[in-house]
Amino acid sequence: MLTEFAGRTAVITGAGSGFGLEVARIAMRRGMNLVLVDVQPDALERARAEALQAGVAVLAQRVDVADAAQMEGLAAAVQARFGAPHFVFNNAGVAAGGLVWENTLADWQWVLGVNLWGVIHGVRLFTPMMLAAAQADPAWRGHIVNTASMAGLLTPPNMGVYNVSKHAVVALTETLYQDLRLVTDQVSASVLCPYFVPTGISHSERNRPPQLAAGAPTRSQLIGQAMSEKAVSSGKVTAAEVAQRVFDALEQERFYIYSHPHALGPVGQRAQAIVAGENPPDPFADRPEVGAQLRAALRSCA
Repeated sequence: MLTEFAGRTAVITGAGSGFGLEVARIAMRRGMNLVLVDVQPDALERARAEALQAGVAVLAQRVDVADAAQMEGLAAAVQARFGAPHFVFNNAGVAAGGLVWENTLADWQWVLGVNLWGVIHGVRLFTPMMLAAAQADPAWRGHIVNTASMAGLLTPPNMGVYNVSKHAVVALTETLYQDLRLVTDQVSASVLCPYFVPTGISHSERNRPPQLAAGAPTRSQLIGQAMSEKAVSSGKVTAAEVAQRVFDALEQERFYIYSHPHALGPVGQRAQAIVAGENPPDPFADRPEVGAQLRAALRSCA
């Protein structure tokens, strides 16, 4: 059970805002060494300054988590400064919507690059370091938390590229958990599946690399963006509350971490449909007016 945090090292991607920043703030209060990683330099610098003000040891690195070489450089820098990290929060994420056939190649490359490959790089680089530290010290403990989404457990329409990326993160993390259990009792993993929480992810285009620039948005993408912004901005659970739930889960050795446990009903319905061989359930069964509005908006421009 993880109960010791002071003096331990945490690597946090997407640390400049949202869940990442709030996880970093809890880590600051617990006296942890921090490796803050973000692609947005001004947000990263603000987080670094806050950590220094809190009096903790900090390494801040501007990294595009989708870039293998940059992530390899990060891992080397962490090893040189702090040794193997005790905690890795593969948290960086971006969002894109629209009808799945309307997403461009650049959309797929950008979203999968950050949401999936960023997690893959974090797992492939830091897990061996953690296992080596565990093998050298029977008292050493480590944990990896990968940020997925409720969209990794469901398939809401008009956001297919995001769904695919987050389903892959859930599968990757479940497999990581099982693989770790084969080889050690000292390192484990959890997956975070938040619902609609105000984090700034609906404005993630601000950090989209120019070589993967979006084309002119389609009607479905504009509708998806508007719906996402409305849902995220109206969220009642804060990023700080979700970050606290992450630390609670670490202490309780829980794998699945939810921001909105009451929203799991549709997950159960989807699982039942899969087992029964039934067609996917209506995602708007609880709010039919939303489904009617979305269908009307999309069919009016067909």
